[in-house]
Amino acid sequence: MRKTLLSTAVLSLFAGALAADDASMQAEIDALMQKVQKLEQQQKRTNKKLSQVNAQSANDNVKFGLDFRNAVDVIDYRNNDADTYATNPSLLTSRLYLTMGAAPTEGLTFQGKLAVYSTWGSHLYVTDPALKDWAASSKASDTVMRIKEAYFVYSDELGGQPVSVSVGRRPSTNGFLANYRENEADPGSPLAHITNMEVNGAMVRLDWSRFIDGAYTKFVFGRAHSGEMQDVYGDVSGARMPYALSGGDVNTTLEDTSVDFFVMPGNAYDDGQYHVMYQWAHIFNTKGMKLDGNIPKAASGSADLFSVGLKVSGIGEEISDFLDETTLFVSGAYTHYDAKNGYTLLGSADGGSRSGSSVWAGIIIPDMLTERGRLGFEYNHGSKYWTPMNWAEDTAIGSKLAVRGNAYEAYWNFDLFGVKYLPSQIRYTYVQHDYTPNINCAGWVAPVKTDITATDLRLAVTYRY
Repeated sequence: MRKTLLSTAVLSLFAGALAADDASMQAEIDALMQKVQKLEQQQKRTNKKLSQVNAQSANDNVKFGLDFRNAVDVIDYRNNDADTYATNPSLLTSRLYLTMGAAPTEGLTFQGKLAVYSTWGSHLYVTDPALKDWAASSKASDTVMRIKEAYFVYSDELGGQPVSVSVGRRPSTNGFLANYRENEADPGSPLAHITNMEVNGAMVRLDWSRFIDGAYTKFVFGRAHSGEMQDVYGDVSGARMPYALSGGDVNTTLEDTSVDFFVMPGNAYDDGQYHVMYQWAHIFNTKGMKLDGNIPKAASGSADLFSVGLKVSGIGEEISDFLDETTLFVSGAYTHYDAKNGYTLLGSADGGSRSGSSVWAGIIIPDMLTERGRLGFEYNHGSKYWTPMNWAEDTAIGSKLAVRGNAYEAYWNFDLFGVKYLPSQIRYTYVQHDYTPNINCAGWVAPVKTDITATDLRLAVTYRY
Protein backbone atom coordinates (compact mmCIF):
# COMPACT_ATOMS: atom_id res chain seq x y z
CA MET A 1 0.00 0.00 0.00
CA ARG A 2 2.84 2.36 0.92
CA LYS A 3 4.54 1.47 -2.41
CA THR A 4 1.33 2.26 -4.31
CA LEU A 5 0.92 5.63 -2.61
CA LEU A 6 4.59 6.42 -3.22
CA SER A 7 4.35 5.52 -6.93
CA THR A 8 1.25 7.66 -7.29
CA ALA A 9 3.00 10.58 -5.67
CA VAL A 10 6.03 10.16 -7.92
CA LEU A 11 3.85 9.98 -11.03
CA SER A 12 1.96 13.04 -9.93
CA LEU A 13 5.19 14.93 -9.39
CA PHE A 14 6.51 13.71 -12.82
CA ALA A 15 3.26 14.69 -14.52
CA GLY A 16 3.42 18.05 -12.87
CA ALA A 17 7.00 18.49 -14.01
CA LEU A 18 6.01 17.52 -17.52
CA ALA A 19 3.13 19.96 -17.45
CA ALA A 20 5.46 22.65 -16.23
CA ASP A 21 7.97 21.84 -19.06
CA ASP A 22 5.18 21.93 -21.68
CA ALA A 23 4.07 25.29 -20.45
CA SER A 24 7.63 26.59 -20.52
CA MET A 25 8.22 25.16 -23.97
CA GLN A 26 4.99 26.66 -25.24
CA ALA A 27 6.04 29.98 -23.84
CA GLU A 28 9.36 29.73 -25.63
CA ILE A 29 7.59 28.75 -28.86
CA ASP A 30 5.24 31.69 -28.54
CA ALA A 31 8.19 33.99 -27.98
CA LEU A 32 9.95 32.60 -31.01
CA MET A 33 6.84 33.00 -33.11
CA GLN A 34 6.61 36.62 -32.09
CA LYS A 35 10.24 37.14 -33.09
CA VAL A 36 9.62 35.45 -36.44
CA GLN A 37 6.60 37.65 -37.04
CA LYS A 38 8.65 40.73 -36.23
CA LEU A 39 11.41 39.58 -38.56
CA GLU A 40 8.87 38.98 -41.32
CA GLN A 41 7.47 42.46 -40.82
CA GLN A 42 10.96 43.94 -40.90
CA GLN A 43 11.71 41.97 -44.07
CA LYS A 44 8.56 43.31 -45.70
CA ARG A 45 9.52 46.86 -44.81
CA THR A 46 13.04 46.25 -46.16
CA ASN A 47 11.68 44.81 -49.40
CA LYS A 48 9.32 47.74 -49.77
CA LYS A 49 12.14 50.22 -49.32
CA LEU A 50 14.32 48.24 -51.74
CA SER A 51 11.54 48.27 -54.33
CA GLN A 52 11.22 52.00 -53.95
CA VAL A 53 14.96 52.42 -54.40
CA ASN A 54 14.95 50.15 -57.44
CA ALA A 55 12.05 52.06 -58.95
CA GLN A 56 13.89 55.33 -58.46
CA SER A 57 17.05 53.88 -59.99
CA ALA A 58 15.36 52.32 -63.06
CA ASN A 59 14.94 48.96 -61.30
CA ASP A 60 18.15 47.61 -62.75
CA ASN A 61 20.84 50.23 -62.53
CA VAL A 62 22.63 51.26 -65.69
CA LYS A 63 25.44 48.79 -66.28
CA PHE A 64 28.72 50.01 -67.68
CA GLY A 65 31.43 48.25 -69.62
CA LEU A 66 34.87 49.18 -70.91
CA ASP A 67 36.65 48.63 -74.19
CA PHE A 68 40.04 50.33 -74.12
CA ARG A 69 42.32 49.66 -77.09
CA ASN A 70 45.84 50.89 -77.78
CA ALA A 71 47.33 50.29 -81.19
CA VAL A 72 50.25 51.07 -83.45
CA ASP A 73 49.81 51.14 -87.22
CA VAL A 74 52.68 51.01 -89.71
CA ILE A 75 51.37 52.60 -92.91
CA ASP A 76 52.76 52.77 -96.43
CA TYR A 77 51.29 54.24 -99.64
CA ARG A 78 52.78 53.79 -103.12
CA ASN A 79 51.61 55.62 -106.24
CA ASN A 80 53.21 53.38 -108.82
CA ASP A 81 52.20 55.64 -111.71
CA ALA A 82 53.90 58.73 -110.28
CA ASP A 83 56.62 56.74 -108.46
CA THR A 84 55.88 58.53 -105.19
CA TYR A 85 55.22 57.24 -101.72
CA ALA A 86 54.17 58.27 -98.24
CA THR A 87 54.72 56.42 -94.98
CA ASN A 88 54.02 56.55 -91.27
CA PRO A 89 56.13 54.09 -89.27
CA SER A 90 54.17 54.53 -86.05
CA LEU A 91 50.63 55.85 -85.92
CA LEU A 92 49.90 55.51 -82.19
CA THR A 93 46.24 55.57 -81.17
CA SER A 94 44.05 54.98 -78.12
CA ARG A 95 40.37 54.17 -78.37
CA LEU A 96 38.08 54.12 -75.34
CA TYR A 97 34.51 52.85 -75.52
CA LEU A 98 32.34 53.32 -72.43
CA THR A 99 29.34 51.05 -72.96
CA MET A 100 26.01 51.41 -71.15
CA GLY A 101 22.93 49.24 -70.83
CA ALA A 102 19.69 49.34 -68.87
CA ALA A 103 16.42 47.38 -68.76
CA PRO A 104 14.01 49.26 -66.47
CA THR A 105 11.09 46.99 -67.32
CA GLU A 106 10.29 43.94 -69.40
CA GLY A 107 10.50 44.63 -73.13
CA LEU A 108 12.30 47.97 -72.84
CA THR A 109 16.06 48.33 -73.07
CA PHE A 110 18.60 51.09 -73.58
CA GLN A 111 22.06 50.72 -75.09
CA GLY A 112 24.73 53.39 -75.36
CA LYS A 113 28.39 53.80 -76.23
CA LEU A 114 30.56 56.86 -75.61
CA ALA A 115 33.85 57.01 -77.48
CA VAL A 116 37.20 58.75 -77.48
CA TYR A 117 39.44 57.75 -80.39
CA SER A 118 42.61 59.81 -80.42
CA THR A 119 46.07 59.82 -81.91
CA TRP A 120 48.82 60.17 -79.33
CA GLY A 121 49.77 63.81 -78.96
CA SER A 122 46.70 64.92 -80.90
CA HIS A 123 45.01 68.28 -80.79
CA LEU A 124 42.33 68.66 -78.17
CA TYR A 125 39.71 69.27 -80.85
CA VAL A 126 40.02 68.61 -84.58
CA THR A 127 38.07 70.70 -87.08
CA ASP A 128 39.10 68.73 -90.15
CA PRO A 129 36.11 69.12 -92.54
CA ALA A 130 36.54 65.51 -93.63
CA LEU A 131 35.78 64.31 -90.08
CA LYS A 132 32.04 63.91 -90.43
CA ASP A 133 29.40 62.77 -87.98
CA TRP A 134 29.19 59.40 -89.72
CA ALA A 135 32.78 58.48 -88.75
CA ALA A 136 33.49 60.77 -85.78
CA SER A 137 34.03 57.94 -83.28
CA SER A 138 35.44 55.44 -85.76
CA LYS A 139 38.43 57.39 -87.06
CA ALA A 140 41.36 58.35 -84.84
CA SER A 141 41.44 62.12 -84.37
CA ASP A 142 41.26 64.14 -81.13
CA THR A 143 40.51 63.59 -77.43
CA VAL A 144 36.86 64.64 -77.46
CA MET A 145 34.36 62.11 -76.10
CA ARG A 146 31.49 61.63 -78.53
CA ILE A 147 28.30 59.60 -78.67
CA LYS A 148 28.87 56.59 -80.88
CA GLU A 149 25.63 54.80 -80.05
CA ALA A 150 22.54 55.69 -78.01
CA TYR A 151 19.18 54.09 -78.64
CA PHE A 152 16.31 52.37 -76.91
CA VAL A 153 14.36 49.32 -78.03
CA TYR A 154 10.79 48.44 -77.09
CA SER A 155 9.58 44.91 -77.86
CA ASP A 156 6.04 43.53 -77.73
CA GLU A 157 3.54 41.51 -79.76
CA LEU A 158 0.76 42.73 -82.04
CA GLY A 159 -1.80 40.01 -82.74
CA GLY A 160 0.78 37.33 -82.01
CA GLN A 161 3.39 39.01 -84.24
CA PRO A 162 6.62 39.89 -82.37
CA VAL A 163 7.56 43.48 -83.12
CA SER A 164 10.25 45.87 -81.87
CA VAL A 165 10.68 49.59 -82.36
CA SER A 166 13.80 51.65 -81.74
CA VAL A 167 15.00 55.24 -82.10
CA GLY A 168 18.45 56.73 -81.73
CA ARG A 169 22.03 56.62 -82.91
CA ARG A 170 22.31 53.14 -84.37
CA PRO A 171 24.87 50.32 -83.83
CA SER A 172 25.65 50.67 -87.53
CA THR A 173 29.39 49.95 -87.70
CA ASN A 174 31.34 46.67 -87.67
CA GLY A 175 28.26 44.79 -88.82
CA PHE A 176 27.74 41.29 -90.19
CA LEU A 177 31.10 39.64 -91.14
CA ALA A 178 33.22 42.72 -90.24
CA ASN A 179 33.17 41.85 -86.54
CA TYR A 180 35.74 39.06 -87.09
CA ARG A 181 38.44 41.39 -88.39
CA GLU A 182 37.56 43.82 -85.58
CA ASN A 183 38.01 41.01 -83.01
CA GLU A 184 34.47 41.52 -81.71
CA ALA A 185 32.19 38.62 -80.84
CA ASP A 186 28.94 40.37 -81.73
CA PRO A 187 28.37 42.22 -85.03
CA GLY A 188 26.61 45.55 -85.43
CA SER A 189 23.21 45.75 -87.05
CA PRO A 190 23.81 46.25 -90.82
CA LEU A 191 25.70 44.26 -93.43
CA ALA A 192 29.15 45.83 -93.32
CA HIS A 193 29.73 45.10 -97.01
CA ILE A 194 27.55 48.09 -98.01
CA THR A 195 26.94 50.00 -94.74
CA ASN A 196 29.60 50.84 -92.17
CA MET A 197 28.98 54.34 -90.86
CA GLU A 198 27.51 56.04 -87.80
CA VAL A 199 23.93 57.21 -88.34
CA ASN A 200 20.77 58.15 -86.51
CA GLY A 201 17.48 56.51 -87.37
CA ALA A 202 14.19 54.97 -86.35
CA MET A 203 13.67 51.22 -86.72
CA VAL A 204 10.83 48.70 -86.77
CA ARG A 205 11.76 45.01 -86.54
CA LEU A 206 9.42 42.16 -87.45
CA ASP A 207 10.38 38.67 -86.29
CA TRP A 208 9.62 35.76 -88.66
CA SER A 209 11.32 33.03 -86.60
CA ARG A 210 7.93 31.38 -86.07
CA PHE A 211 8.10 30.39 -89.74
CA ILE A 212 11.83 30.27 -90.58
CA ASP A 213 14.71 29.70 -88.14
CA GLY A 214 16.20 33.02 -87.05
CA ALA A 215 14.38 35.06 -89.71
CA TYR A 216 13.56 38.75 -89.20
CA THR A 217 13.42 42.02 -91.14
CA LYS A 218 14.25 45.53 -90.00
CA PHE A 219 12.90 48.72 -91.55
CA VAL A 220 15.13 51.71 -90.81
CA PHE A 221 14.64 55.33 -91.83
CA GLY A 222 17.38 57.81 -90.97
CA ARG A 223 19.47 60.85 -91.88
CA ALA A 224 23.07 60.57 -93.01
CA HIS A 225 23.80 64.22 -93.75
CA SER A 226 22.24 67.48 -92.64
CA GLY A 227 22.10 70.41 -95.04
CA GLU A 228 22.62 74.05 -94.24
CA MET A 229 19.17 74.46 -92.70
CA GLN A 230 20.45 73.08 -89.41
CA ASP A 231 22.76 76.05 -88.79
CA VAL A 232 22.31 76.88 -85.11
CA TYR A 233 22.57 80.61 -85.93
CA GLY A 234 20.14 80.49 -88.83
CA ASP A 235 20.47 82.05 -92.25
CA VAL A 236 22.94 84.78 -91.37
CA SER A 237 22.53 86.46 -94.73
CA GLY A 238 19.02 87.52 -93.84
CA ALA A 239 16.78 87.43 -90.81
CA ARG A 240 17.88 85.32 -87.85
CA MET A 241 16.02 82.01 -88.30
CA PRO A 242 17.90 79.22 -86.48
CA TYR A 243 17.58 75.70 -87.89
CA ALA A 244 15.74 76.96 -90.96
CA LEU A 245 16.65 78.29 -94.38
CA SER A 246 14.91 80.72 -96.69
CA GLY A 247 13.06 78.75 -99.33
CA GLY A 248 13.28 75.44 -97.48
CA ASP A 249 15.82 72.68 -97.03
CA VAL A 250 18.06 73.70 -99.93
CA ASN A 251 21.00 76.05 -99.93
CA THR A 252 20.37 78.00 -103.12
CA THR A 253 24.09 78.31 -103.85
CA LEU A 254 25.49 74.93 -102.92
CA GLU A 255 22.27 72.87 -103.03
CA ASP A 256 23.47 71.28 -99.84
CA THR A 257 20.28 69.61 -98.74
CA SER A 258 19.79 66.86 -96.17
CA VAL A 259 20.44 63.26 -97.19
CA ASP A 260 18.01 60.66 -95.88
CA PHE A 261 18.03 56.91 -96.31
CA PHE A 262 15.86 53.85 -96.00
CA VAL A 263 17.53 50.54 -95.13
CA MET A 264 16.02 47.08 -94.94
CA PRO A 265 18.44 44.55 -93.40
CA GLY A 266 17.37 41.11 -92.26
CA ASN A 267 18.06 37.49 -91.55
CA ALA A 268 16.85 35.10 -94.23
CA TYR A 269 17.89 32.03 -92.25
CA ASP A 270 19.95 31.25 -89.15
CA ASP A 271 20.09 27.83 -87.51
CA GLY A 272 23.33 28.53 -85.63
CA GLN A 273 25.52 26.93 -88.30
CA TYR A 274 24.22 28.41 -91.54
CA HIS A 275 23.44 32.10 -91.47
CA VAL A 276 22.16 34.10 -94.45
CA MET A 277 21.65 37.88 -94.25
CA TYR A 278 20.46 40.42 -96.83
CA GLN A 279 20.15 44.18 -97.08
CA TRP A 280 18.78 46.79 -99.40
CA ALA A 281 19.55 50.46 -98.85
CA HIS A 282 18.07 53.42 -100.73
CA ILE A 283 19.79 56.80 -100.41
CA PHE A 284 17.71 59.89 -101.15
CA ASN A 285 19.42 62.94 -102.66
CA THR A 286 22.91 61.48 -102.65
CA LYS A 287 25.74 63.92 -103.30
CA GLY A 288 27.03 64.50 -106.83
CA MET A 289 27.81 67.26 -109.33
CA LYS A 290 25.38 69.83 -110.74
CA LEU A 291 26.50 70.38 -114.30
CA ASP A 292 25.23 73.97 -114.51
CA GLY A 293 27.97 75.80 -112.61
CA ASN A 294 29.92 72.65 -111.73
CA ILE A 295 28.57 72.69 -108.17
CA PRO A 296 29.90 69.69 -106.21
CA LYS A 297 28.13 68.09 -103.26
CA ALA A 298 24.72 68.90 -104.76
CA ALA A 299 21.64 66.73 -104.30
CA SER A 300 22.11 64.86 -107.55
CA GLY A 301 19.96 61.77 -107.47
CA SER A 302 19.49 58.49 -105.66
CA ALA A 303 21.51 55.39 -104.90
CA ASP A 304 20.53 51.78 -104.25
CA LEU A 305 22.80 49.26 -102.56
CA PHE A 306 22.22 45.51 -102.24
CA SER A 307 24.08 42.78 -100.42
CA VAL A 308 23.63 39.10 -99.53
CA GLY A 309 26.02 37.19 -97.26
CA LEU A 310 26.41 33.58 -96.14
CA LYS A 311 28.29 32.54 -93.00
CA VAL A 312 29.00 28.91 -92.11
CA SER A 313 30.01 28.32 -88.48
CA GLY A 314 31.56 24.87 -88.39
CA ILE A 315 32.39 22.65 -91.36
CA GLY A 316 30.54 19.33 -91.46
CA GLU A 317 28.98 17.57 -88.49
CA GLU A 318 31.52 16.95 -85.71
CA ILE A 319 34.24 15.67 -88.05
CA SER A 320 36.95 17.27 -85.93
CA ASP A 321 37.34 20.05 -83.37
CA PHE A 322 39.32 22.09 -85.93
CA LEU A 323 36.52 22.00 -88.51
CA ASP A 324 33.87 22.55 -85.85
CA GLU A 325 35.61 25.79 -84.90
CA THR A 326 36.23 26.97 -88.47
CA THR A 327 34.11 29.73 -89.98
CA LEU A 328 33.68 30.43 -93.68
CA PHE A 329 31.85 33.33 -95.28
CA VAL A 330 31.17 34.86 -98.67
CA SER A 331 29.28 38.02 -99.55
CA GLY A 332 28.22 39.67 -102.79
CA ALA A 333 27.15 43.30 -103.20
CA TYR A 334 25.95 45.73 -105.88
CA THR A 335 25.64 49.52 -106.01
CA HIS A 336 23.64 51.62 -108.49
CA TYR A 337 23.77 55.44 -108.64
CA ASP A 338 21.12 57.23 -110.70
CA ALA A 339 21.57 60.95 -111.42
CA LYS A 340 18.79 63.48 -112.06
CA ASN A 341 18.63 65.48 -115.26
CA GLY A 342 21.20 68.26 -115.08
CA TYR A 343 23.38 66.32 -112.66
CA THR A 344 26.06 63.64 -112.72
CA LEU A 345 27.02 60.93 -110.23
CA LEU A 346 30.45 59.24 -110.27
CA GLY A 347 31.17 60.82 -113.63
CA SER A 348 28.03 59.60 -115.36
CA ALA A 349 26.45 61.35 -118.33
CA ASP A 350 23.84 64.05 -117.66
CA GLY A 351 21.07 62.18 -115.85
CA GLY A 352 22.92 58.89 -116.33
CA SER A 353 23.77 56.06 -113.98
CA ARG A 354 26.75 54.09 -112.69
CA SER A 355 26.81 50.56 -111.29
CA GLY A 356 29.45 48.62 -109.40
CA SER A 357 29.88 45.27 -107.71
CA SER A 358 32.04 43.55 -105.10
CA VAL A 359 32.79 40.15 -103.61
CA TRP A 360 34.14 39.46 -100.12
CA ALA A 361 35.29 36.09 -98.83
CA GLY A 362 36.96 34.97 -95.63
CA ILE A 363 37.93 32.07 -93.41
CA ILE A 364 38.61 32.04 -89.66
CA ILE A 365 40.39 29.03 -88.16
CA PRO A 366 41.78 28.04 -84.72
CA ASP A 367 45.40 29.14 -84.30
CA MET A 368 46.34 25.77 -82.74
CA LEU A 369 48.58 27.69 -80.31
CA THR A 370 46.25 29.27 -77.78
CA GLU A 371 42.93 28.30 -76.25
CA ARG A 372 40.78 30.93 -77.95
CA GLY A 373 43.09 32.31 -80.62
CA ARG A 374 41.90 32.57 -84.23
CA LEU A 375 43.58 33.24 -87.55
CA GLY A 376 41.61 35.08 -90.21
CA PHE A 377 42.18 35.51 -93.94
CA GLU A 378 40.03 37.76 -96.15
CA TYR A 379 39.85 38.82 -99.78
CA ASN A 380 37.94 41.67 -101.42
CA HIS A 381 37.45 42.70 -105.02
CA GLY A 382 35.54 45.72 -106.25
CA SER A 383 34.82 47.06 -109.75
CA LYS A 384 35.48 50.56 -111.12
CA TYR A 385 32.21 52.14 -109.91
CA TRP A 386 31.78 50.08 -106.72
CA THR A 387 30.73 52.71 -104.13
CA PRO A 388 29.40 51.45 -100.77
CA MET A 389 28.87 53.50 -97.57
CA ASN A 390 31.85 52.21 -95.55
CA TRP A 391 33.52 55.44 -94.46
CA ALA A 392 33.53 54.57 -90.75
CA GLU A 393 35.39 51.31 -91.32
CA ASP A 394 38.22 51.15 -88.81
CA THR A 395 41.12 50.67 -91.21
CA ALA A 396 43.78 53.39 -90.99
CA ILE A 397 44.47 53.33 -94.76
CA GLY A 398 40.79 53.72 -95.68
CA SER A 399 38.03 51.20 -96.20
CA LYS A 400 39.35 47.97 -97.68
CA LEU A 401 35.72 46.82 -98.18
CA ALA A 402 35.29 49.73 -100.63
CA VAL A 403 38.37 48.89 -102.69
CA ARG A 404 38.08 49.33 -106.45
CA GLY A 405 40.63 46.65 -107.12
CA ASN A 406 41.80 43.92 -104.75
CA ALA A 407 42.47 43.71 -101.03
CA TYR A 408 44.08 40.95 -98.98
CA GLU A 409 44.09 40.75 -95.23
CA ALA A 410 45.38 38.39 -92.53
CA TYR A 411 44.94 38.72 -88.76
CA TRP A 412 45.63 36.85 -85.58
CA ASN A 413 43.19 37.42 -82.74
CA PHE A 414 44.39 36.13 -79.37
CA ASP A 415 44.16 36.78 -75.65
CA LEU A 416 47.32 38.40 -74.34
CA PHE A 417 48.86 36.29 -71.54
CA GLY A 418 45.88 33.96 -71.98
CA VAL A 419 43.64 36.50 -70.22
CA LYS A 420 40.25 36.79 -71.91
CA TYR A 421 39.92 40.40 -70.77
CA LEU A 422 42.95 41.33 -72.91
CA PRO A 423 41.89 40.52 -76.50
CA SER A 424 44.69 41.47 -78.88
CA GLN A 425 45.35 41.48 -82.59
CA ILE A 426 48.09 41.50 -85.16
CA ARG A 427 46.66 42.46 -88.56
CA TYR A 428 48.15 43.08 -91.98
CA THR A 429 46.14 44.67 -94.79
CA TYR A 430 47.26 45.05 -98.41
CA VAL A 431 45.13 47.06 -100.83
CA GLN A 432 45.64 47.47 -104.57
CA HIS A 433 43.58 50.39 -105.93
CA ASP A 434 42.99 50.00 -109.66
CA TYR A 435 40.72 53.07 -109.69
CA THR A 436 40.32 56.20 -107.56
CA PRO A 437 39.96 55.08 -103.91
CA ASN A 438 36.57 55.60 -102.32
CA ILE A 439 37.55 56.91 -98.88
CA ASN A 440 34.83 59.50 -98.27
CA CYS A 441 31.54 60.73 -99.63
CA ALA A 442 32.58 61.94 -103.11
CA GLY A 443 29.85 61.17 -105.59
CA TRP A 444 30.98 64.12 -107.71
CA VAL A 445 34.37 62.47 -108.36
CA ALA A 446 34.64 60.22 -111.42
CA PRO A 447 36.80 57.12 -110.76
CA VAL A 448 39.85 57.02 -113.03
CA LYS A 449 42.47 54.38 -113.67
CA THR A 450 45.21 54.35 -111.00
CA ASP A 451 47.90 52.07 -109.63
CA ILE A 452 48.08 52.77 -105.90
CA THR A 453 49.03 50.27 -103.22
CA ALA A 454 48.48 50.79 -99.52
CA THR A 455 49.53 48.60 -96.59
CA ASP A 456 48.80 48.69 -92.88
CA LEU A 457 50.39 46.55 -90.16
CA ARG A 458 48.48 46.94 -86.90
CA LEU A 459 49.33 45.67 -83.44
CA ALA A 460 46.58 46.24 -80.91
CA VAL A 461 45.96 45.36 -77.25
CA THR A 462 42.54 45.85 -75.67
CA TYR A 463 41.25 45.82 -72.11
CA ARG A 464 37.63 44.69 -72.43
CA TYR A 465 35.31 44.15 -69.46
